[in-house]
Amino acid sequence: MSNPHGNSIHWFRKCLRLHDNPAIVDAAKSGGRFWPIFILDPIIAKNMKVGPNRWRFLVQSLRDLDSSLQKFNSRLFVLRGKPKEVFPDIVKRWQVKCLTFESDTEPYAIERDREIENLMKELGVKVVTHATNLLYNPEQIIEYNGKVPLTYQSFVNTAEKIGLPPQPSSSVEALEKLMSEKKLNTPPIEDTHDVEYGVPTLEELGVNESQLNPCKYPGGETEALKRLQKYLPKEEYICKFAKPDTSPNSIEPSTTVLSPYVKFGCLSARLFYHEIRKVYLKSKKGYTKPPVSLHGQLFWREFYYTAGFATPNFDKMVGNEVCTQIPWIENKEFLEAWTHARTGYPFIDAIMTQLRNEGWIHHLARHAVACFLTRGDLWVSWEHGQKVFEELLLDADWSLNAGNWMWLSASAFFHQYYRVYSPIAFGKKTDKNGDFIRKYVPVLKRFPPEYIYEPWKAPRKLQEQLGCVIGKDYPNRIVDHDKVRVENLRRMDAAYKAKKDAKGTSSSPKTPSPKKSTPKGKRSLETKKDSKITKFLKSK
Repeated sequence: MSNPHGNSIHWFRKCLRLHDNPAIVDAAKSGGRFWPIFILDPIIAKNMKVGPNRWRFLVQSLRDLDSSLQKFNSRLFVLRGKPKEVFPDIVKRWQVKCLTFESDTEPYAIERDREIENLMKELGVKVVTHATNLLYNPEQIIEYNGKVPLTYQSFVNTAEKIGLPPQPSSSVEALEKLMSEKKLNTPPIEDTHDVEYGVPTLEELGVNESQLNPCKYPGGETEALKRLQKYLPKEEYICKFAKPDTSPNSIEPSTTVLSPYVKFGCLSARLFYHEIRKVYLKSKKGYTKPPVSLHGQLFWREFYYTAGFATPNFDKMVGNEVCTQIPWIENKEFLEAWTHARTGYPFIDAIMTQLRNEGWIHHLARHAVACFLTRGDLWVSWEHGQKVFEELLLDADWSLNAGNWMWLSASAFFHQYYRVYSPIAFGKKTDKNGDFIRKYVPVLKRFPPEYIYEPWKAPRKLQEQLGCVIGKDYPNRIVDHDKVRVENLRRMDAAYKAKKDAKGTSSSPKTPSPKKSTPKGKRSLETKKDSKITKFLKSK
């Protein structure tokens, strides 16, 4: 970067870290003082329904970032307001000549950044951007592929043609070098800093901290790197990792739970990728491959980011060219019961309780509850489920959230709609005793294993003895899965036929091979019955 010979600002957004952050190094070496800032944008809070666990994770991440900056005689300056209104004031007051930030691919962010770049041009400020939030630039993927890759495998094939992702930058070392050479020019920190520019409290964000559950996944770069280092020595775990073989209902997570840290940029995806690769290369026994491997999980993120970047209305059904138009119903009762763990299906309710309490659930648990809400049982639009996940998931990421909901509702990317998750049999595969249900639906904790997944089958006298009468102490089933599943298969079949008729040909993009997109072993997808039902439906 050419030296603009003036003061600079680094604007933290998604990359809430110092490691692998070349943008902050550009600001630090610009020749003048540099301010690290974060803008608390009211539009984000207004347009996105952010739950208390996500707010807490953000606050913890900002506090950790502020603490890390103090090691470099600096602080994080948190500003409140719309960026286009905040920047003119600080540019003038701090005599800024350079602004650096991490580029983004979401529609709101693209529009915001274009507006800010135009504003900076008017103010005579140089703008320098970096793209380190992803392994690959979506535009590069699309160019190499010749079009937007709409299957996971086509994305992976394109990534392999491009080659390995860039190595993470040594930004912390660069900052340390600048400080040792006394070239790190930070602004004076006033005694009033915490009052004027301090990290917001949860109270300021409208969160009642006393109502939060104990924090299971603290936010911040420090915790992210600590969590990564916890897994790197486990060569066998890393090399044999196969996401479908992990348990959706283990009491302690069977996966790394690094996704929230990658989402907020507390952990660099590039660092994650290359550290895992080092372990792979050391292994003499081989390692799993995408889509099920740890690298494969990062590629899922890249796949959805690329599709979301290039697809208008990606988070909606109407106006979304990759999404099958399905006549979902509007049923507030069903949506409320699902959202607040009152469906009467213990496995589903346990997952939704864990989500609300802790902010994280296993990816197969997400599959189960998403299928249940949409094509499996309740026939409610995936857009409603997407909004609930956006509020409650720590790792809710716009592109991934929309993409996964389309996949699981068989609206896009995945088209084997007859493969339905059983809200009863699926959980039993990995937790026959129902310990997961006993923890998150404690009213059922005394039920014996033969009734824990289907408590309505327990004799009334036994229910009374156990202190939980179904329909009184725990809800009746909201629907009969066996019945609604058949009806919903008819509906899906009709929607697909309507799509085919509208275009005059089969419009479903070629999906990944079933063995890759729906691995065997853990899913309890009712495939034997499904094949009979599908033949029956197609004969009508």
